[in-house]
Amino acid sequence: MKRLTHSIITLLLLVGAQVSYAADSHSLAAISGFDPVAYFTMDKAVRGSGYHVSTYKGQSYLFSSKENMKLFDKTPSKYIPVYNGWCAYGVSVGKKFHTDPTVYAIVNGKLYLNLDKDIQKTWNKDRSGNIVKANNNWLEIKDKAAASL
Repeated sequence: MKRLTHSIITLLLLVGAQVSYAADSHSLAAISGFDPVAYFTMDKAVRGSGYHVSTYKGQSYLFSSKENMKLFDKTPSKYIPVYNGWCAYGVSVGKKFHTDPTVYAIVNGKLYLNLDKDIQKTWNKDRSGNIVKANNNWLEIKDKAAASL
């Protein structure tokens, strides 16, 4: 009986390790698969392709062209969204809201995303003030889970 119990526990540990590995190895693309370079070069949100993929700081980014991928690879920090892609207004009020990649603004050469168009309107009422608030809040919330805020 002990042998059977030991075998079952070993099997469960192995299966758990495989499930954990599979979950980690198939993470979702950053910015919901939108091309971060296109916001700057095409002035619009463009879906990326699985044919052009680059990884930066553990995040996979998809690109609409090989040229955009090469631009990103030269200076990724120029193209990634501020606040790791969380809603800029949300961060300004100390929260982490998911974003709609089609609702964005480029301010002083940086990409800011928002939850939706209504939230973006609120953010735009005092854009520079909200950026200052968000920058200060980000230092405190960046490593916290969204659900804990």
